Amino acid sequence: MAFARINDIVLHYDLAGPSDGPALVFVNSLGTDARIWDETVRHFTGRYRCLTYDKRGHGLSDTPTGDYSLDDHLDDLEGLLDRTGCRRAVLVGVSVGGLIAQGLALRSPERLAGLVLCDTASRIGDTRFWDARMSTVTSGGMASIADGIMERWFSPGFRQARPDDMAGWRNLLLRTDPRGYVGTCATLRDTDLTGAVGNIDLATLVIAGDADLATPPDVVRACADAIPGARFEVMAGVGHIPSIEQPDALAAEISRFLKELGHG
Repeated sequence: MAFARINDIVLHYDLAGPSDGPALVFVNSLGTDARIWDETVRHFTGRYRCLTYDKRGHGLSDTPTGDYSLDDHLDDLEGLLDRTGCRRAVLVGVSVGGLIAQGLALRSPERLAGLVLCDTASRIGDTRFWDARMSTVTSGGMASIADGIMERWFSPGFRQARPDDMAGWRNLLLRTDPRGYVGTCATLRDTDLTGAVGNIDLATLVIAGDADLATPPDVVRACADAIPGARFEVMAGVGHIPSIEQPDALAAEISRFLKELGHG
C-alpha cells in the first residue's frame, strides 16, 4: 500500500510495473475502489508502469466533507501524477472515472498520450436523478441502493452465473463511505462536458457494455461521436464495469489501442 497527501487529503494508490515503463493510469467508478482494475492491470505490469488509486471519498483515501467538483478530482489526479512521476500516460477511466479522464484531457492534454473511456459519457444522468440518489443515500445509507446498483452494474448473465462474486462486489459498495459516495454524486450532477469534448485532441478508444443499464450503449456512443477521431467498441455480455465482468477481453481491447497508438 502507498499513500500520498495531495491537496490536503490522503490518497491511497498503487504502482506496479517497471519504473521506466510507459504509464497507464486507471480511474475507478462511483462506489468502487482501485481493486476493480486488478485483473485487467495484471496484463500490463510486465511492460507498463500502472497507477491505480482510490479517488477521494472511496476505498482507503480520505473522505472530505461536502460536495466534490470535477476540479477537485482533477486536482487530486494531477497531484498524484506529479508525485508518482507518471508522464504522458494513457488514462483509462470507467463511469465517473471516464468523466474525470475527459476533464483532464481538456484541462491538461500535454500530460496524456491517449484515452480509454469505458461506460461513460460527457453528461451522466441529470440533476433530478442525482439529487434523488443523494437524498436516498443520505437518509438510508448504502444498503438502500445496493440491490438496484447491482442490476445497473452487472449483466444478467454475470448476476446469475457468479452469485458469490456478486455478493463480494455488493459488499464493496456497502463499505463505501456514504459521505464520499454523495460527494461524488455531486460531481456527476454538476458536470456537463457535452459542449467541450469536441475539443479533445487525443487518440481515444470508447468502450460500452451492451448490457449496461447505467450508461447504455447509445449514450456512450454519443460521447464517442462527439470526440474527433474516437473509436467506439461494444463488449457483448457486459454491464457497466467491464474490468470486473470481462477483464481479459478489456485488456485485449486496451492492448490493441496501445499498439495502434505506439505507446510502449
